[in-house]
Amino acid sequence: MLKTVQSTQCSNIQSMGRRAFLERLCGGLGAVGLTGMLASDLRASNIPFGPHFAPSAKHVIFLFLTGGPSHIDMFDPKPALQKYAGQRPDSVNLRTERMTGGLLPSPFKFQKYGQNGTEISELLPNLAGCVDELSVIRSMYTFNPTHTPARNLIHSGNIASTLPTLGAWLSYGLGNENENLPGFVVLSPEPGGFSGSSLWRSGFLPTKHQGTHFNHSETNPEKMIRYIQNNKLNAKIQRDQLDLLTSLNREHQSNIGEDAFLEARIEAMETAYRMQFEALDVFDIKKEPENVRKEYGSTFFANGCLLARRLVEKGVRYIHVFYGPGQPWDDHKDINKNLRNRCPDMDQAAAALLRDLKQRGLLEETLVVWGGEFGRTPVSESGNGRDHNPFGFTMWMAGGGIKGGMTYGSTDDFGFQAVENRVSVHDLHATILNQLGFDHEHLTYRYAGRDFRLTDVHGRVLSELIR
Repeated sequence: MLKTVQSTQCSNIQSMGRRAFLERLCGGLGAVGLTGMLASDLRASNIPFGPHFAPSAKHVIFLFLTGGPSHIDMFDPKPALQKYAGQRPDSVNLRTERMTGGLLPSPFKFQKYGQNGTEISELLPNLAGCVDELSVIRSMYTFNPTHTPARNLIHSGNIASTLPTLGAWLSYGLGNENENLPGFVVLSPEPGGFSGSSLWRSGFLPTKHQGTHFNHSETNPEKMIRYIQNNKLNAKIQRDQLDLLTSLNREHQSNIGEDAFLEARIEAMETAYRMQFEALDVFDIKKEPENVRKEYGSTFFANGCLLARRLVEKGVRYIHVFYGPGQPWDDHKDINKNLRNRCPDMDQAAAALLRDLKQRGLLEETLVVWGGEFGRTPVSESGNGRDHNPFGFTMWMAGGGIKGGMTYGSTDDFGFQAVENRVSVHDLHATILNQLGFDHEHLTYRYAGRDFRLTDVHGRVLSELIR
């Protein structure tokens, strides 16, 4: 049977041309949703070289709240806002990118939780119960007040939309634990992913390190991963096709030399072939016990958090979970109403993820990061909203060798600017890489005559946050 298949296929190749044959094959088995891996900006492959030193973490889950969550209403209480409500004191430069009004107090009560008395808003009762796992960074700052460049920066260390993202760097440095699944998974509840693939690009790194997007608004894995199964050819025939293709590639390379474009496509097809036998299982959250699913909740974000835990169990290195669709945390008006409606499901799912990871013994080896591209202003916009604030905001980390039950840094009296122990995006990236076993100054890739790195020429590891 195999000889007949090969004979027929070889005959077809001769009649249609080798490139045409590859294009048709890629349009079948190769088109299983791994379009990011088949992008045209392919580069020569470098073998992942592993960590520089013993890592504290093996995996990263980044919970990204697109739009910019309000630190003032969740993690950074500022009593002075009430005292100076409606005013614009001269002691702080409150200028923003748009016209804003006076100081807007938060109506939400804060309370101390955990062994060290970390203050958390009433909006987050579930995360408050996990506070001893959290390292709350209250002194984050970034360099741009506009969504797209600020998102580029926090994903790739640069405001341009061309450089490799954090997940791609980790895939490049660590490789993949599970050959049946992508090493860098993106969960976004939009069919094409928020902002397209620019937020999980591989840039100049080999394209195999680009993130693979899945729409976690779906709970049926066959809809989440379209075309994952080939209904016309069984596994053996598909395997025969790929083996035949490998032999053709060897002949091609012996005559012409290495072809990085072709190799990347073949690797993507191999991954697609293997995914048929594991992805449908791992992406099926309905296989979880009902009590576990109930603990996470039933929203898109809950699906993403639960899937992130399942993917970590299967060895996926980096999972990026977008809270969406759109940029829901961009509260230019009605912020108090919006937060009351939106925080409960985020709080429930994020806390459930932390508890679940800890219960399963996975939190020690999994670094969880939470935040958005920036925060919100302490002054009002449109009367009852808050504008973008890149000057000072909050993020937190948990697990993966990070100290829990602590706060680090601070903003000014009004929560506008980071003033004590200021933490840049590059510092955050350097610390994440450190927990995965990398010296951020030496995880580099030579491109266009220069050794590039995620942190560019910046970055300091936040040793105060590390156990």
